[in-house]
Amino acid sequence: MGKSKIEWLKNADGSQGYTLNPVKGKCPVACSYCYARRLYDRFKWEQEIRYIGRDKLFDEILKIPRGRKQKIFIGSTIELFGDWIEPYWMKDIFEVVNTFSFFTFIFLTKQPQNLVKWSPFPPNVWVGVSATDYHMYSKAMLALTEVKASIRFLSIEPLLDWTNLKTALPKGIIDWLIIGSQTQPIRHPKPEWVREIIEAADKARIPVFVKEPLASHMGIQRQEFSSGADLIRELRGTTVVFDTMVTCSQCHQYFYAQSATDICPSCVVRNEQWMTPS
Repeated sequence: MGKSKIEWLKNADGSQGYTLNPVKGKCPVACSYCYARRLYDRFKWEQEIRYIGRDKLFDEILKIPRGRKQKIFIGSTIELFGDWIEPYWMKDIFEVVNTFSFFTFIFLTKQPQNLVKWSPFPPNVWVGVSATDYHMYSKAMLALTEVKASIRFLSIEPLLDWTNLKTALPKGIIDWLIIGSQTQPIRHPKPEWVREIIEAADKARIPVFVKEPLASHMGIQRQEFSSGADLIRELRGTTVVFDTMVTCSQCHQYFYAQSATDICPSCVVRNEQWMTPS
């Protein structure tokens, strides 16, 4: 567990959030660009997949300062929603993170078909799906329609291919979009792919976070965050257009609103305790 250098893993005050890996071992997904697998090979770390245990996980989270609303990325070096993960490990993890309701825990997966098994998620959990091409994107969006979480997001990183140049992002499915290039070695996507995706996100009022080095390569400075405006609109059955970026007085995150609203939809969800973990 430690402070992260991941660009999008930032707290409301601009400080970096944390990464925490309750399951250790070399990730079986075996993506060709995976930095974590290279580290396991380079340093000859133990490759067996193993769970650190509920008590150890609890103790690790206790080490994180409570002075600010911290973001914690769970499982940054391994796929937690794969079939190689014991169900009771995940049950433990969600029970523990739900205990620390003052923190935000972020989960990201390339196994979106397994997310519904754990839905609805605790109200302090953000759920994202990684995609590298249009086919993975389509599967991710389909899976996320079945998922209930305070924030649902899509990470198109690294963007390796995008065969469909008529992209449409339906409203109400995702609340945030991350786009990035492959790194180590750097491989930038075609500019038209990036522009197409950003244009679709803008039409759907979805905040966009463009990572470096892609942002500098294309001259696009978009590092926006979300607090779930689309989800709360869907829940309440309204047709309000959220077109103004404002700051929540409670959690200090940026979010889209019709006007200078005092509290963001994510905090509304939490305060009303709409979701109760199973």
